[in-house]
Amino acid sequence: MDSASRFLISLFEQAVKSAQPRYCLPGHLPPPAKGRNVVLGAGKASAEMAKVLENHWQGPLEGLVVTRYGHRVACETIEILEAGHPVPDESGVDASRKMLELARSLGPGDQAICLISGGGSALLTLPAEGLSLEDKQSVTNSLLGCGATIHQINAVRKHLSAIKGGRLAEACAPASILTLAISDVPRDDPEVIGSGPSVPDPSTLGDALNVLQHFDIHEPESVIRHLQQPSNETPKPGGPSWEHCRYQLIAKPQQSLDAAAEAGRKAGLNVIILGDSLEGEARETAIVHAGIARQVLRHRQPLLPPALILSGGETSVTLKGTGKGGPNTEFILSLL
Repeated sequence: MDSASRFLISLFEQAVKSAQPRYCLPGHLPPPAKGRNVVLGAGKASAEMAKVLENHWQGPLEGLVVTRYGHRVACETIEILEAGHPVPDESGVDASRKMLELARSLGPGDQAICLISGGGSALLTLPAEGLSLEDKQSVTNSLLGCGATIHQINAVRKHLSAIKGGRLAEACAPASILTLAISDVPRDDPEVIGSGPSVPDPSTLGDALNVLQHFDIHEPESVIRHLQQPSNETPKPGGPSWEHCRYQLIAKPQQSLDAAAEAGRKAGLNVIILGDSLEGEARETAIVHAGIARQVLRHRQPLLPPALILSGGETSVTLKGTGKGGPNTEFILSLL
């Protein structure tokens, strides 16, 4: 590996470090409630978040977190379960059902601490009444295979779920709720990170139907019928149930880009950040980087070499003819 490659890897590591729970979580922990303190979490980073919370918590603590296979972190009082990602599986159904039962056991003096990170949407996969896991798997596979953005995918997922799109928060009432979230999505929308299980959902059944129509997805019929029923709408902003809910974004792509940029400047590079919310096919984002790199080398615009080009966001990789692919959180770095 040459020195330039090693340097780029070190910048990536700096970017990731800024979003690691052990650095970004401790300063946001709430004081203990008088009643029970229960952790409810989902996402690829949720198990590590739970471990950090345990390490810094004073007093009794219990809870349940579901993470991706291979991402388990041993905790003492918080139960850690694993499930499928990005396509949901039966383990995710079981974990979500168990989490809802725990949420419904909370009372007025209790506190729920919701730890949400990227991947939570697939991991919290309890189908709404009248739908099956196979229905959700079919729709998820179709959306992943056609290059849908994470906003589009999660608009559909929320409306097919018994736990996402604010329904976990509904189950916690009348307990107070604090959501601590690590964003992996463009624009850092709370309702999109993990499909917002503990926040109100501004998207509608009509939005979900429009996504499926846009990508010419007309099956399963049970899903279409479900989305056509007004009674299946998700909880909306403005209701009284949100008065005891708080939300804190503890890490986001922009701060990771800033960390990499600062390391680049210290190394004597001129740095440009193209944005933290780029969306599209990965190959298209790479073409943008290459075009700017050529402009820098040929015309010394928009900055002088030596230069570092950074971008973050959600890119999709669609493998034509395979039906495989899907959105991924990406940091792209170009050095010249």
